[in-house]
Amino acid sequence: MRLNDEEAAMLAGEAGTVARTVIEHQIKVGDFFGAQDFVPVSQAHIMADTESLGQAGVMWLERLADAGDARVRIPTITDPRGTDFEKASLLGQAGWMLELERRAIDAFTRLGVSMTDTCINYQTVLAATRGEHVAFGDTGVVIYSNSVSGARSNFEGGPSALAAGLTGRTPRYGFHLDAQRRATLRLRVDWTPQSLNDWGALGGVIGRLAGNYWQVPVIEGLDAAPTSDQLKHFGAAMASFGSVALFHLVGITPDAARLSDVGGDALPVAHRIGQAEVRGLQQSYAVEKEIDVVVFSAPQLSLFELRQLAGLCEGRRFRRPLLAITSPQVKPDCDRFGYTAAIEQAGGTVLSGMCFYQSYAREIREAKGWTRLATNSAKMVNILGGYGYVPMLASMEHCVDAAETGELA
Repeated sequence: MRLNDEEAAMLAGEAGTVARTVIEHQIKVGDFFGAQDFVPVSQAHIMADTESLGQAGVMWLERLADAGDARVRIPTITDPRGTDFEKASLLGQAGWMLELERRAIDAFTRLGVSMTDTCINYQTVLAATRGEHVAFGDTGVVIYSNSVSGARSNFEGGPSALAAGLTGRTPRYGFHLDAQRRATLRLRVDWTPQSLNDWGALGGVIGRLAGNYWQVPVIEGLDAAPTSDQLKHFGAAMASFGSVALFHLVGITPDAARLSDVGGDALPVAHRIGQAEVRGLQQSYAVEKEIDVVVFSAPQLSLFELRQLAGLCEGRRFRRPLLAITSPQVKPDCDRFGYTAAIEQAGGTVLSGMCFYQSYAREIREAKGWTRLATNSAKMVNILGGYGYVPMLASMEHCVDAAETGELA
């Protein structure tokens, strides 16, 4: 890779041992992907829950922080943590999990990282803007920022995202390049979803059709522009089911005012997707009626989602646990507007700063005996089977009904 004078100085150790360590890592990543140079980035977002980090990852963070010669150069924030400390006992989380979290938080803080603990920073902290180069980690954050905001990021692994925060740059490859952002797969939808679970299921169908990180679907045929929450579930599921990092919606997303803007006019329509395909994906998860727990998470809930949930909870008393997980930025407003009280008076629990599948979900299942899980998140049903759950996908309304009756209609 070509280095400018500042980057060469970092590599030579003139900016300290940490800067040298992390830019060495970035050069290896850049060489692997064929990057010719670095691109300056304005923000970084790190996936760093301790279930993923483990002891080794936390020790690596501590070594960087202990060196004492580096802090992040650009605004750098965190994805959800592995717990909500106030609700850890409710989840059956062990003391060693919490201690690992505290150590990671201490190391990040000493490096200057802002502990935002959110996977919806584009709704709560600072949305990246069109053409802005960033280094984001969470797949849902990346696909939303690339597609809806028109920003530019690859999926940055935890060490790479932290390195970008510490150096202020990332290797220029992939979705930082104009050529990589052109459409490669043209799809037409014949039915426009309404509910969040339907949007997520449509994203899952498209993700399966795309099948890999380098595919860029362009989708035409929607008869209305989706909301931010609908796009959030749509993109998160597409990234989960297909590793997709960028999509275009003709006439809706900023890079695709016209089909020709992204080269879609040169592609044949590869697939037509209707309501039957979306329902088919949902039905593949409708395997049992009885449920043990309802979880709204992955992505964290916006204030509008919590408002809707609070309204559905009024006058009810739940027989099964219901967990609603949001960001630390949204939770105070959820409390202030009375949404938390409405959900918890019905027997639910509002948690903050975590995400269920990143919070030792397997150990939670073993501690609590929760196996049959209902959710409106297509992303989460795609993940939780690997943790020993029987996940079921349904609308928010049906999930709330299930918390009250113990059965999913």
